Amino acid sequence: MIRQLVRSYVLLVAVAIALFTVPVAFTLTDQLRDDTRSSVLREADAMALLLGDGRAASCRALEEMAKAYDDEIQVTRTASCPADLPRPTADAALAKALEEGGSTTDWGSSFIWGPELEITVPARAAGTDRVVGAVRILYSTDEMTGRLWQIWGFRAVLAVLVLGVAALLGVAVARRLTRPLRQLNDMASKFSDGDLTARSPVTGPPETQTLARTLNQGAERLDTLIAAQRIFVADASHQLRTPLTALRLSLDNIADGVDDEFVREDVEQATAEVVRMSRLVSGLLVLARAEAKVTAAEPLPLMDIVRERLAVWRPAADERGVTIALRGSTDGRPSVLASPGHLDQMLDNVLSNALEVSPDGGTITVRVEPRGDVVGVSVLDEGPGMSDAEKSRAFDRFWRGQGLTGKSGSGLGLAVVRQLATDDGGTVALTDAPSGGLCVTITLRASHRGGG
Repeated sequence: MIRQLVRSYVLLVAVAIALFTVPVAFTLTDQLRDDTRSSVLREADAMALLLGDGRAASCRALEEMAKAYDDEIQVTRTASCPADLPRPTADAALAKALEEGGSTTDWGSSFIWGPELEITVPARAAGTDRVVGAVRILYSTDEMTGRLWQIWGFRAVLAVLVLGVAALLGVAVARRLTRPLRQLNDMASKFSDGDLTARSPVTGPPETQTLARTLNQGAERLDTLIAAQRIFVADASHQLRTPLTALRLSLDNIADGVDDEFVREDVEQATAEVVRMSRLVSGLLVLARAEAKVTAAEPLPLMDIVRERLAVWRPAADERGVTIALRGSTDGRPSVLASPGHLDQMLDNVLSNALEVSPDGGTITVRVEPRGDVVGVSVLDEGPGMSDAEKSRAFDRFWRGQGLTGKSGSGLGLAVVRQLATDDGGTVALTDAPSGGLCVTITLRASHRGGG
């Protein structure tokens, strides 16, 4: 917008300069032509009078005047005044002067003028209209050309300077006019990054002030509603953990004191549901924290975090004979832009799901792939995988698959992963693994300065 405003402003100034300067320059050029023609014509008429007078004094005066023109005066010789001056070439202009008594002006070119101005006038005998000769002046136009360049050059330089000043003023004016819009854009950018506390200053013209107030009010209401929702989910999840823990302890005590197998089985089923509910409450609490105010992303050492999380999960994998292998750019030190703790939690959720569905003795492959401005971290398992319909719903909250993942999961793990990745400007994708299992790829922005 700034460039468009500056271009429009400079274009208007250029049109104004052209409309004012060009006609003035042409007028001055025409005036220069007319003044020069009038001056040379007057001198030619004076020389013609001296030539027509025929007296010795007049001839001497004619020769003196001719010296001032550096041999650029040509006259027809007459018996009364045999001046020692060049004779003009016989042409149409000379014939018109001698036969018709008319004057001619030849600029030598139809475009402004040529190298010489040629004026031919008749010389009449003193006191009569009888033509006795002709005078021709050849006037060099070099001086006129120099003045012409001064006229147009001065105005061209002045126009360039004015356009330069206009461009600088246009930039200042455009930046001042668009500053409220840039402030609104900054607010929208922060809002899209998850900062619901971002507000725009109420400045600028009345229209932008009204827009800023409306957006600030909407942002305030939205922040209040989302904060209330988060507080409710967090509080409810936190408050439910205590009675669920007490209920599980009570069920355990009942199971210890019951000898009836049928009753014990019912108690164990109830305990399993309580455990699942506890896991669901814990997942809601994690999701509420993930949706809380987003912290600023910073460069983090990807490989260090990946190796740390794999070291944490290897003991659990070893109990089932599952191998966790790290592949990809293990020698380099790629960094990603992420909030502290987010990548750890995403890897924990994905590795937990992969370990749960992996068969005993299987392999979980973690692959790190830098791709220019982004870095991908893929976790591949050898489980049953997902159908296309299941992949389309896998990120829905509380959705659990029909396979192994649906037996004990809360349905919030992948939802948390997607929320955290989105907060950090990344993505999460589900594809089929070459081994037939599932491939979960977390893509985050790459940092071009080392983290850690």
